[in-house]
Order: sequence, then C-alpha cells, then structure tokens
Amino acid sequence: MAIKEAPLNTPVWVDETRCKACDVCVSVCPAGVLAMKQEPTSTLGAMVSIIAKDSCIGCMDCELSCPDFAIYVADKKEFKFAKLTEDAKLRGEAIKKNNYRVLSEGA
Repeated sequence: MAIKEAPLNTPVWVDETRCKACDVCVSVCPAGVLAMKQEPTSTLGAMVSIIAKDSCIGCMDCELSCPDFAIYVADKKEFKFAKLTEDAKLRGEAIKKNNYRVLSEGA
C-alpha cells in the first residue's frame, strides 16, 4: 500500500471516502481542531471537519485513534505545528460539550 502524501501546508487531513463519522477523532483532539459537521450524504448524517487547522499541535491522537485509518497528521519533520493555547483548549472543550458538533457563531 502506498503512503498517502500530505497536501501542501496542511497539518491534518481526512480521507472522507474512508471516514464513517464515528467522531472518535474529535473526542480525542485536545486543541479543538476537529468537529462534526452536518452532511446529509454521510451514513450517519455528519462528517468530520477540520475547523481550526492552524491550532493543530501534531499530537497525532486523532490519527492513532481512528478505527478506519481515515485521518492523517503531517510529519513533524515537514510541518511546524502550533503550541497548545488556552483558546484552543477551550474550543476543544466546547466542541465536546456540543456533542462533537461544529459550534455556532455565538458559541
């Protein structure tokens, strides 16, 4: 099997053809980078979305926890990741409290 090549300047990306929208990756992301968005064509009516790519800290928790090998994190040798900020932690907590869904504008 070929190694999936990283899109240019992208810390984390999803192969939506493999993703079954289980939201495990969202549940383990400490930086609030991921959330589930409504997607009527998906089996479960949602799809993982990268909502704050600039906050990705490269921890790889999402990639390592994905049961379908559908999410990838760039190599630390090739990408400079962010530091975990208080804002990112708060966004992650808010997403988890919102049943892993994308936050509304007022949240």
